[in-house]
Amino acid sequence: VHFGQMKVSDLHLVNHNGDVVIGDRPINKAAIAIHSQIHQARPDVIAAAHSHSLYGKAWSSLGRLLDPLTQDSCVFYQDHGLFDDFTGVVLEKSEGERIADALQQHKGVILRNHGLLTVGDSVDEAAYWFIAMDRACHAQLLAEAAGKPIPIDHETAVLTHSQVSSPSGGWFNFQQLWYKLLDEEPDVLN
Repeated sequence: VHFGQMKVSDLHLVNHNGDVVIGDRPINKAAIAIHSQIHQARPDVIAAAHSHSLYGKAWSSLGRLLDPLTQDSCVFYQDHGLFDDFTGVVLEKSEGERIADALQQHKGVILRNHGLLTVGDSVDEAAYWFIAMDRACHAQLLAEAAGKPIPIDHETAVLTHSQVSSPSGGWFNFQQLWYKLLDEEPDVLN
């Protein structure tokens, strides 16, 4: 099912071994290799969001962390990692373990030459951090294409991070997107 057409009834419940507990379609082996190991390493994580978004892929090809260029990008200041070892499609749990190691206790990780992955205390939070990280990648790509961006200084970036990066903030910011989705795609709950 294409992501844009997915409904609640299309979701599956899968255990850490990749066995389908609820559902009847094949499961992406790379998703199991990554997500199972994230959850093993981080029992505090309720949800992980991962995709190969346009701006996330473009930024990941640079093999760098995001800079604190905007208030919104400060959500990730000293709170994201870099998995700097692309070796192809992730099919082995050991590769997922290495991604979990790069994530550490952060809310997100840039997977070099691959994409982005974020985590949260709720599905809403993980999804919002993913959207925010993709937007931060987009903003930094635009800023660097236009010239030499001026980063926010360390002290201000730390302060701003403390003001904009709470789990409840991630959850709250996702709500406007959730209600917009429900309004535009009411059958998503089917």
